[in-house]
Amino acid sequence: MSSTLVRRRTALLTAGFAAAASLALTACGTGENTGARHTPNTAADTRAAASGTDSVVTVAKSNRSTTTSKAATGSKGSKGTKASSAGVTCTGINTKVTAQTVTRPLNHLLLTVRNTGSKTCYLYGYPALRFQDAQAVPPVVEDSQPQAVTTLSPGQSGYAGVNLSSADGSGTGGYTAKTLSVIFQNRDLDFIGSGVNVPLPSKGTYIDSSLRTTYWLSDPQDAINW
Repeated sequence: MSSTLVRRRTALLTAGFAAAASLALTACGTGENTGARHTPNTAADTRAAASGTDSVVTVAKSNRSTTTSKAATGSKGSKGTKASSAGVTCTGINTKVTAQTVTRPLNHLLLTVRNTGSKTCYLYGYPALRFQDAQAVPPVVEDSQPQAVTTLSPGQSGYAGVNLSSADGSGTGGYTAKTLSVIFQNRDLDFIGSGVNVPLPSKGTYIDSSLRTTYWLSDPQDAINW
């Protein structure tokens, strides 16, 4: 009986060891399969990341191309502006200046500058007015400043309105001036030259402390409305 019990126990132990070995082998196989599946995923992730990097570079290159294109366009535009702006400053040499009194509004004088030269000229800033016996050049009406420099092709005219005196008599130091000299400005807004003598009405022009001038403008109506 004891011999039989020993054989049965030995058989049970052998079967138990075999089952344990089988389970261990199965577990190892599962781990290897899991690792095998993960490797392709990692490679795919790497390729996706690489693809994403390429997309960023492509966009960056596209942006640079667009910027370059715009820069080139701007450069051409600058050249075009420079070419179209090839002209000279309006002065007493290439223009004719006249003065005319107007009925409305009251006490206003309209200065007209006509380009008598062969090139386009630019009326920069505003005219400096030197009336007879005046102690200083009258100030400019700042609100009359145009958005762009008044440009005169040959034969074209520009204008400035002069408020000679107050309509209600509130001005002081009034007197009648019989001579007027107009001085132009250059691109740097410096007054240049000794001025152009502009004929006034034979009876003269009454001025007082309200004396003002506008900037050079392209429309005579705009000039006298200030």
